[in-house]
Amino acid sequence: MLDLLKAGGWLMVPILLCSVAALAIVIERSWALRRKRIMPDGLVTQIWQLQRRNQLDDAQIDAIRRGSALGRMLAAGLVNRNHSREIMKEAIQDTGRHVVSGMERYLSTLGTIAAVTPLLGLLGTVIGMIEVFSVIMEAGVGDPGILAGGISQALITTAAGLSVAIPTLMFHRYFLSRVEKLVIGMEEQALRLIEVMQGEREADAGEVP
Repeated sequence: MLDLLKAGGWLMVPILLCSVAALAIVIERSWALRRKRIMPDGLVTQIWQLQRRNQLDDAQIDAIRRGSALGRMLAAGLVNRNHSREIMKEAIQDTGRHVVSGMERYLSTLGTIAAVTPLLGLLGTVIGMIEVFSVIMEAGVGDPGILAGGISQALITTAAGLSVAIPTLMFHRYFLSRVEKLVIGMEEQALRLIEVMQGEREADAGEVP
């Protein structure tokens, strides 16, 4: 591996740094975007049960807010539960925008890495070929060994850039899709909470969100 890094030239350093950053983001987002962490099951039913027992005080709402991303959204609505449906919905939507922004954290960086690393590999290819033609101009084509360094650098940087970009792009698309699905589920739960708190719907303890 060290020999490949040396053969690829100095452009292997930013490519390597991009791969480390991408791996760190993938691990962090895989942990952060777990469904149970974002949208725990039965939260709306739990809130309704607290409301029926008259235990839905500020301390309980604060605990719900700190428990999950969905809890943060629902808590914004619960603070305004004595107001109209429109006010509850607006409060949830305002908080929801911040929650979604947090869920998409680092994903733009991941997308940038996926776009930049092939370009770094291409730059390495160009530099390698420039070196090859420089050697040809000075020494001719009689000794293939003299040309090997530039060609090797061109091929290695291209392969390294693509090796980082392809999985990074796949994970970027996967996380965007995951966030979209979680957001849809959170919106459904928020609407369910509004309907329950406004008396438009009965909460079913056996209903799975």
